[in-house]
Amino acid sequence: MPTKSFNLRLNEKISSFSKTIKVDSDKSISIRSFLIGSISQSISSVKNVLESDDVKSTIICLKKLGVHIKKQDVGSYQIFGKGLGSFIIKKNNELNFGNSGTLSRLLIGLISSTPNIEIKVKGDESLNKRNMKKLIELMSEFGAFFYPKGKFTFPLRIVSSNMPVGISYKAGVSAQLKSAVILAGLNSYGETNILEKEKSRDHTENMLLQNKEIIRVKNGEKKLIKIYGKKQLKPIKIIVPGDPSSAAFFTALTLLKEKSFLRIKNVGLNQTRIGFYKLLKKHGAHIYFKNIKKYNSEIQGDIIIKSSNIKPILSSKEYYVNSTDEYPILFVIAALSKGVSYFKGIKDLANKESNRIKEMQKILKQVGVKSIASSNNIKIYGKGMIDAKNLKINVPKLGDHRICMSAFILGILTGAKTNIKNFETVYTSSPSFLKNMKFLGGNYEKY
Repeated sequence: MPTKSFNLRLNEKISSFSKTIKVDSDKSISIRSFLIGSISQSISSVKNVLESDDVKSTIICLKKLGVHIKKQDVGSYQIFGKGLGSFIIKKNNELNFGNSGTLSRLLIGLISSTPNIEIKVKGDESLNKRNMKKLIELMSEFGAFFYPKGKFTFPLRIVSSNMPVGISYKAGVSAQLKSAVILAGLNSYGETNILEKEKSRDHTENMLLQNKEIIRVKNGEKKLIKIYGKKQLKPIKIIVPGDPSSAAFFTALTLLKEKSFLRIKNVGLNQTRIGFYKLLKKHGAHIYFKNIKKYNSEIQGDIIIKSSNIKPILSSKEYYVNSTDEYPILFVIAALSKGVSYFKGIKDLANKESNRIKEMQKILKQVGVKSIASSNNIKIYGKGMIDAKNLKINVPKLGDHRICMSAFILGILTGAKTNIKNFETVYTSSPSFLKNMKFLGGNYEKY
């Protein structure tokens, strides 16, 4: 069941701190582990799983599709895979993806090339507004059908392909669409070829790399991924690292709060996920990676952060693909640093859980920060650290965890009287966010 709804109230600044924390486990890897384990042979094991609402939705959907999943301990699961094409569900049954764009796109990728599936799919109020046109077009190439015709938002009815054939796809900035094509290609006849100009997060490929007869990845200026369909997948064993996107909010807080220090232990440092950190280091941030190690083709380590004077941020479109989830908090950093920051190539932010460009502009305006946006760029006129104790920040119900978390950081740094509606949406990705904030000295009131 989804987390019970609640709102949040803040009205005082956080004090300086020097602490060590762990953040929630990586959501992207957690969801992919269950999905790939479900279509692999034999028993897969996943440890340190993120037990958030999005991951709970993943488990519920897979169980409805006939997959046996056993919880062994907190964050530890066994997935009893039956191989490719093994999903079964009664005709016109329903899957609910909750708030998860990752789950919806990747599971539809798997369903589209699994024969004899005819189901209804939907999400929560926020997910049902998101445009799925590109996904629908790609899965239609594999032979799946979506009804009603011409409708590109949930709820929808899917009729899977009984004779899926591999496709060729030129990937853009969306790792979810790329992963959906990879997963659909696994149970399709022939080869699926993906040419990737901009390297988006590669957790799906990494989990499949032990199957050398199934996937080939050729790195270069452009990355080529070849999927050879209709072969058996080996079971996986995954230990999920901390989520770099969740860590970004604590990083921002530490950078902007004077005389503060933070160590975040055992975070995923995959090169396709650390654009946020690279961008900030380029603009004066004291951020260091320590204790680096590699497990399951994934790099992880500790992040050390010290208070810093951040220069105005100039972010080219190349940063977007490797820091997609972090742009709302980047906008907060820009607002509370002196000078004009400029972010290019951000048009896809309009099709997230909310229109993150417009919603962040509204929030920044409430503390007196000017911004100018076009469909693909935004300019933020940073004022430096603001004393906003006589100002108010109000965030309506948006169903967007990243907006809620960004507003929280803005509120406890500036002292603005902050009201955030439906803060429970943060539990879709970061159920320990508030616990960590309290440990660092942040005060808030639930109501």
